[in-house]
Amino acid sequence: MSVLDMPSILRRSDSRVPRNPPPLASMLEIRCNETHNSSMAHPRRNPMARFLPHASPVALTLLLVALLAAPVTAAELPSTVSKGATLVEVFSSAAFHEGPTWDPATGKLYFTAFFGGEKPNQQIIRLDAPGKGTVWLDKSEGVNGTWLSLDGRLLGAQAYGHRLISYSFGPKGPADAKTLAINTKWHQPNDVCQAPNGNIYFTDPDFANQKTSKVYLLKSDGKATVIIDDTPVPNGLITSNDGKVLYVGDSHRKMWRSYPILANGTTGPGKDFFDPGTKNMSAPDGMTIDAKGNLYFTGRGGVWVASPAGKPVGFIPTKEFCANVTFGGADGKTLYLTCNTKVYSLAMNVSGGEHAARAERKGKKKGLVGLLRRTLKPAGRILKGVGKAIDKIGDDDDD
Repeated sequence: MSVLDMPSILRRSDSRVPRNPPPLASMLEIRCNETHNSSMAHPRRNPMARFLPHASPVALTLLLVALLAAPVTAAELPSTVSKGATLVEVFSSAAFHEGPTWDPATGKLYFTAFFGGEKPNQQIIRLDAPGKGTVWLDKSEGVNGTWLSLDGRLLGAQAYGHRLISYSFGPKGPADAKTLAINTKWHQPNDVCQAPNGNIYFTDPDFANQKTSKVYLLKSDGKATVIIDDTPVPNGLITSNDGKVLYVGDSHRKMWRSYPILANGTTGPGKDFFDPGTKNMSAPDGMTIDAKGNLYFTGRGGVWVASPAGKPVGFIPTKEFCANVTFGGADGKTLYLTCNTKVYSLAMNVSGGEHAARAERKGKKKGLVGLLRRTLKPAGRILKGVGKAIDKIGDDDDD
């Protein structure tokens, strides 16, 4: 098993599937040369704030006008980050990393990797331990965004294969692969998510011309339907925890939009949802959601956290371009960030939306099983008694 040297950091100007990342290294196992804490600066508070009580009415009026005219920003770390937590590098390689998904059954993080050079390749990596990853799937045909389906499989948006694909989790790789949808006319499926009712949504951005991008709805019948075509370059997407809103990042306008999800799974008219007041104009990419409904948007300098109402909650700065993010860990309170050639973890005090939903479904299942046991156990005793009585009658007839 060969070891990849840690590359220098590369700055990425957009969020399309990379065509020419760092060179491919043939390997069965990837190791990180070092794992360390990366300090995450806490923005300083305004030192003039303490003098506001003594300011004149005119000064206060001018200050109020300035505040109202200022762009909406979130200068501090979100309160959802654990106190004192910093970004911890858990993996690094020569690839551009994307599409992280945590599988609770195996207790592992899976993410996608894009290698360039003379022999470009794409893979899905499984993080076995800090600094140690195993190639779970080689030659993935450009699987970019991923998602844990309701039935415990890995959904993937396959850019170069023009497919939406589903994998079962095997110890050495996918135990089986299923094509859920395919269309060679699609540009390059980029990201995917699943709503609580089972409907699947995915983006197909037109990075080249920014004219024919689409967002699709895929139902259980296998038919993909266009539901959004008014976003120049739709990238990452996710539904609200209740499945009533679809959030989509626009890599062209460098902001995020929201769409109401109708009863039939399609969407109503969208609106601009979140646009941070920052000069950093790196393109929006992947996203995730926590149990409280807060959205975690990658792009524009790091990870922006917005409330369900579209208000800024906080900002997680990253040194590299952050392509995607997801919650994981046994308790669902670890945030994983794929940032160019690195993967980071960050301790949180809130669990991910998917983790909370799984716990709720598990609780309901246990409750149903308990109800059935309480209901059927007495009935079983009665039936057993009836059976014995019938057997006795049969024995008497034989006599």
